[in-house]
Amino acid sequence: MVLRNKLSCFWILGFCLVASKSPPTVPSINDRSFIDDCLAAHNEIRGNVEPPAADMKHMTWDEALAKTAKAWANQCTFGHNPCTSKPYQCHPTFKYSGENIWLGGSIKFTPVSAIGAWYNEIQFYNYSSLLCSKVCGHYTQVVWANSYKVGCAITVCPKLGRAETAIFICNYGPEGNYLKMRPYTKGESCSMCEKEDTCRNNLCENKELDAIKKYPNWNPNGKAPQQTACNLLCLVYALLRMF
Repeated sequence: MVLRNKLSCFWILGFCLVASKSPPTVPSINDRSFIDDCLAAHNEIRGNVEPPAADMKHMTWDEALAKTAKAWANQCTFGHNPCTSKPYQCHPTFKYSGENIWLGGSIKFTPVSAIGAWYNEIQFYNYSSLLCSKVCGHYTQVVWANSYKVGCAITVCPKLGRAETAIFICNYGPEGNYLKMRPYTKGESCSMCEKEDTCRNNLCENKELDAIKKYPNWNPNGKAPQQTACNLLCLVYALLRMF
C-alpha cells in the first residue's frame, strides 16, 4: 500500500510538472521589435506592388487598432471581429476598420511569415478584371492604398489546435476591400501623392497621417485565454489526499 501511494505521488508530481509548463511566449503589442517587423513587412509589400501604385500611402502603427486586435485575439475565435461591421466599435476615430487573421504555430511565427502568407494570395487576384479565383481579401487589404494605419497582435490559443497554436490579427484604418474597387491606382510610384506628401520607398508619406497617437482610454473588451496549470498549492493538496 505504501509503495502504491508513493508511485501515485510521483505520477501526480509528473502530471503537475507537465501541466504547469509555461505556454509559448509571444510578443506584446508594445514590443518595439514586433511593431517594427509588422510595419516593415507591410510597407515592403506596399512599396513593391505589381503593377506599381501611384497613390500607395505609407503605413504606421496605431495603438487603438493594436488594442482591438489583441482583445479579439484573446477570444481565440477563428473568425472576424463583429466590431468591423459596426461604426466606431473597432476604433474611436475610424468609422470602420479592416481585419486580417492568420492561424498557425507560435514556435515558427514571425510577422514577416504571416503577412507574407497574406501577400501570397496575389496569385489568385487579377488587378485588371478585379476577379479573385480563390481567397485574396487578405492581400488586397494589405495593399489597400488608403489604409495608412495598422495595429497587430498575437495570442496563443491551444483550443484552436495544438499547444503552440497561435492567432495573429491585424486591424487597418481606414478599412479597405470595398466591393468593385481596386486596392490602389496603377501608375508611376508616388505620382498621385498629395501636395504635402513626400515620396520614400515608393510610398506617400504624410507627417500628419504618420503621427503617432495615444489612446489611453480605448479599452476594447477581451480577456487573456485561460491557461490550465497545476501550481504548488495544487500539488500539495493532491499529495495530502493520498495519505
